[in-house]
Amino acid sequence: MSHVTDRAEIAELVARLARALDERRFEDLRVVYAPDAETSSPRGALRGIDEIVDVVRRTSPEEELTQHFNTDVVVDLDGDHAEVGTHQLVYFFHRGEAPHRTAGVRARYTAARTPVGWRFAQARISPLWQQVPTSS
Repeated sequence: MSHVTDRAEIAELVARLARALDERRFEDLRVVYAPDAETSSPRGALRGIDEIVDVVRRTSPEEELTQHFNTDVVVDLDGDHAEVGTHQLVYFFHRGEAPHRTAGVRARYTAARTPVGWRFAQARISPLWQQVPTSS
């Protein structure tokens, strides 16, 4: 594989993760994360894809939707491993309504080439700020 192809596949993992969360297709996280992945985020420290899928499902209220925008995706390749950094703008909203919360997030991932393609082995999600509109 070429470095360009590897970078594109890894950047697509970032997009697939956002889409899985925004479309509430939590089982799709299994094609983003490795089976033994570890995550650290406001949801806590999680180990293994089964725990990640379960906790994300349980902590995502049905009435609250999200829309993730990723920017500044940087992929540093080192053979079959890569360090990935991105910034996210996340809108939290109820269907048909304006966002009731907006957050800026820094995400850092470690990706690994597996027999089924690139997968995230580790994720560190750090909120940078949030804005909650005030009522007038």
